[in-house]
Amino acid sequence: MTDPIPLFSADYFEAREKFLSAAAARGCATTSHLNPYAKGPAGEALFTDVAVIGPDDAAAALLMISGTHGVEGYAGSGAQIGWLRSERSDTWPRDVKIVVIHALNPYGFAWNRRVTEDNVDLNRNFVDHGSGDYPDNPGYEELKHAIAPADLKPETLKAADDTLRAYSKKHGAFALQEAISKGQYAHPGGMYFGGAREQWSAGLFRFIVRRELSRAGRVGVVDFHTGLGPYGYGELISEDAADAPAYLRARAWWGDTVRSTQAGDSVSAQVLGSVDSSVPGLLPRAQVTMAALEYGTYSTREIFQALRADNWLHAMGNPLGPEAKAIKTDIRCAFYPDKDDWKEMVWQRAEAVLTQAVQGLTRP
Repeated sequence: MTDPIPLFSADYFEAREKFLSAAAARGCATTSHLNPYAKGPAGEALFTDVAVIGPDDAAAALLMISGTHGVEGYAGSGAQIGWLRSERSDTWPRDVKIVVIHALNPYGFAWNRRVTEDNVDLNRNFVDHGSGDYPDNPGYEELKHAIAPADLKPETLKAADDTLRAYSKKHGAFALQEAISKGQYAHPGGMYFGGAREQWSAGLFRFIVRRELSRAGRVGVVDFHTGLGPYGYGELISEDAADAPAYLRARAWWGDTVRSTQAGDSVSAQVLGSVDSSVPGLLPRAQVTMAALEYGTYSTREIFQALRADNWLHAMGNPLGPEAKAIKTDIRCAFYPDKDDWKEMVWQRAEAVLTQAVQGLTRP
């Protein structure tokens, strides 16, 4: 039985070391991709690492992704390391290819940020940048000064919170969540910015998926996230409509814990330009079944406050200055409760979800 506590790490660098060690022990082929545009807080090199095991011509393949939203990588990394170390995974079918992407956004993981080195939410970056015709978000436009205020003075934050509460009272709490989080493409210094060009991590993801998975006829995807929902609970989030074949397959694999953002029954709002939404287009000949495994941490308000402070720190403050320590502590805690009970819940749920995914992929 796998002890979950040692699977988790204190920072990106420890997580990477554990991942590479576990991948080598499992007999995986590993590839390390250096991010040429970013360094760690002390000038360290940053990498996205990929571990692969199983035949290249496998008919079925499972993809696991951690660190799409950098600071959320603690949970995903722990789950991936757990699978690599687990004796239970020894019994999985040898004809299934497993592809594990560790720290897709290594800058965000190393700096305890959700975003990339360009302040881009990678999970909003998978849109057509060539057309220059980006989706609108009128709600964000109305609330932009409250979402990303110019300073963190108490009076400024009170006024911002009053504006957000008024919007919620008028339009509903879910409408407020959607306005803030579904993505925006007009304010590079704001929150949930989808970017004005493809990010390095996005281009790398497309390359990895096409290279490693293009020969598989059936592909499962589990993308690990944290921050929404009840403490420690892992909701499986589908972006497909409730009557779509991909959603119905997900329900057949994982049961009624799957929720659809399109149906409005998920803890997440429908988002623009997500990583998961890009996979079917990258693998047009494959039957793709995917879900984001979202682990709850603390309240939505606490999460938002931590994100807002971190956004201000990097946009207008000094991320290495004296004010940074408290802000970084808060955002790390918001997305990674460093507690044994939470880690146990994360690993137990991940192990079950990954096992069910393999069973679904190999089911006649």
